[in-house]
Amino acid sequence: MPNSYTTLWTNDLCRYLERSGHAGARLTMLFGGPHLSLPSFERAGVRPGDTIHPVRAYRTRLHVLGAMEVSRIIPYKEAGELLADEDYAKLLDWRALKAGGGVTEVLLGPPGSPLSFDTVVPADLLARLTYTSRRGERRLKHVEDGRLMRSGSVHGIYRLAPDSAAELRELVLDRSR
Repeated sequence: MPNSYTTLWTNDLCRYLERSGHAGARLTMLFGGPHLSLPSFERAGVRPGDTIHPVRAYRTRLHVLGAMEVSRIIPYKEAGELLADEDYAKLLDWRALKAGGGVTEVLLGPPGSPLSFDTVVPADLLARLTYTSRRGERRLKHVEDGRLMRSGSVHGIYRLAPDSAAELRELVLDRSR
């Protein structure tokens, strides 16, 4: 059964993507690596068929930016050999997501949802948003009165519990209808 994950994008990256005209573009690839600033999707357990939801913590709110289903994961060093010309052009278009280098993997997918920077996770969902791992389930830390006071508990790549995944998916689908 496919899983869903969140990955935190920095505010600097989101501002750059907004300014460079990426708002409304459909996600087709993501990048991962060995560093905290660009964590590994493979190490987090992401597999083809899974869905990735980029999120942003901004002004005590959690924003869901979109969704992309993963069709394949390839080594970054082999991207030039493995990608068709039109996919390689997409790699260049989304290069801002590489966050300063250290890239070791490329996640490819069919066009996902349009990238949007204004979809706020509602306070009631924020309070019950749940992640799951081998150690069990956990809710977000530092949520007070429907506000995310610190983003540490979403920094990285984390697997969503099925109910939370369905609710984030619905937020993204509602926005793109």
